[in-house]
Order: sequence, then structure tokens, then C-alpha cells
Amino acid sequence: MERSRIAVAGASGLIGGALARSLAADGHEVVRLVRRAPRAADEVRWDPEGGRADAAGLAGCDAVVNLAGAGVGNRRWTDAYKQRIRDSRVNGTAALARAVASLDEKDRPRVLVNGSAIGYYGETGDRPVDESAPAGAGFLPELCVEWEAATAPAQDAGVRTVFTRTGLVVSREGGAWGRLFPLFRAGLGGRMGDGRQYWSFVALHDEVAAIRHLVDTDGLSGPFNITAPNPLTNREITAVMGRVLHRPTLFAVPAPVLRSVLGEMAGDVLGSARILPTRLLESGFRFAFPEIEGAIRAAL
Repeated sequence: MERSRIAVAGASGLIGGALARSLAADGHEVVRLVRRAPRAADEVRWDPEGGRADAAGLAGCDAVVNLAGAGVGNRRWTDAYKQRIRDSRVNGTAALARAVASLDEKDRPRVLVNGSAIGYYGETGDRPVDESAPAGAGFLPELCVEWEAATAPAQDAGVRTVFTRTGLVVSREGGAWGRLFPLFRAGLGGRMGDGRQYWSFVALHDEVAAIRHLVDTDGLSGPFNITAPNPLTNREITAVMGRVLHRPTLFAVPAPVLRSVLGEMAGDVLGSARILPTRLLESGFRFAFPEIEGAIRAAL
């Protein structure tokens, strides 16, 4: 890919930060969307919850990648926090889509890559599903549907639009695995609930590589699951974590305890999502870490 100017919303987060570093290392110009007054030429102001973004700052960007949003697993899902999760994603996405659409055609980005999540599918049990599956039911599926729909202004303006339905990112730096690694290192790791629920994971390296692939490859649009092609159960992943870290995995957290501690969010931990990256593989993308052991070792 030739040197490009790429705007990244959520560049301070786990995935956005890794993406920004990867792009900059390859000589691309990264424009970061910030909530405060810009302090440098590579910053553009926006207010995601308020639904506002500086369109002029996006003019001339080759791509916009939106990975911003309040953390889904950061705290218990009260009604107020669920509203914050929604506003940060839906309002922020709508703001970027409107800003992109308002630009003259010559100044518009050629692609908008908008974050989404495998939460779109809800509970799938042990049934493997790919991008052809319909949305599930519940807070996360409904959020994902609304989140993706908020890109409509950009799509209507003819901007190629991609939805990255991301799985559980394997990294020491944050997300679910950022919390799991310390527990397992301390010998306190174990299965959650009965451990039979599928966890669809992806190495951080592959997450970033997939996003860059979707930015670079003309003709790709719509939803793409960014999950390794071999999802495993929580019980299987627990065993691999113990083996790689040389720690026992004797502890188990019963489902009622998780529900009492996490509330509604426990459904996301105990729920099963066996998601396959069919469209990503068909597009020519190849995973560096398709198996969980490699993904864990890469994170270490």
C-alpha cells in the first residue's frame, strides 16, 4: 500500500493503539480523533456521545477507521452504563458517517472501516455461524445492529463501508485476556461456568492485520468476522492457558457467582459464540495465529 493518510477513532484503545502504531511504522500518516482541542496537525476533534465530528479534519484522508466506544466489559451493566455504551458507539459512528458524507467527493475517504463485534450473533451454542447468520436477541445484538446501521450516511454517499465483527482479542494489554493473564499467572485461572461455551478469539496481531487488509483491498464491504478460524470452548482454552503458563487450572467460577458479580454482563461471559471468519478467508486473508496456543504465546 502506498503512503496513506488514515484517520483512527479510538487510537488510545487496545486495537486502535496497535493499529496506529502499525500504520505509523510503515510510513503512513495517522490522524487521531480526540475529544479535546487538537494540539497537533495530526489530531481532529470530535464528540462521539454528542454526535459531532470535524469534517474538515477528515478531508483528504484515504480511510477512516472507527474503533471508539466505552468498554463493554469495564463495569457492571447498569441502565446508565448501557446507555453510555450505546451512545459512544451509535452516536459516534453516526457523527463520522455524516462528516464523511458531507465532504466533496474528491475529499472523501474511499473507505470507512467501522468497528462492530461478534456480539451481533448473540448465543449460538455449539452451532458454527458466519456472516450469513442473522442478528441474535438481547442488548449486544441489538446494539451491534444499530451501531452498523449508523454508517448509513457514508454508504449513501458511495463510501465503501466495512464492519469488523471482532471476537475476544488475545493480548496482555487489555480486553478480556488482559484480565485473564494475571489470574492464570497467579495460579487462580480456571473455567467459567461449565466451560462448554465457545469463545471465538483472535490474536491482536491478526486483528490489526485484518483491519489493514480490509482497508487496502478494494471491493470488500459489509460484515467481516475477525475471529481465528478455530474457536474453542472455555474449558479447552483454560487447559491451553495452564499449559503455556505452567500453572494449575483447578479453580472454576460457578455460573451463579458470575451472575451475582457481573449482573447482565455475565451472559456475555457464559454465552457461547462459535463464530467463523468465512468472508475474511474468502477475501484472501491468512491468519498468522489460527490456533489459541500460538495466539497466547504471541501475546506473551
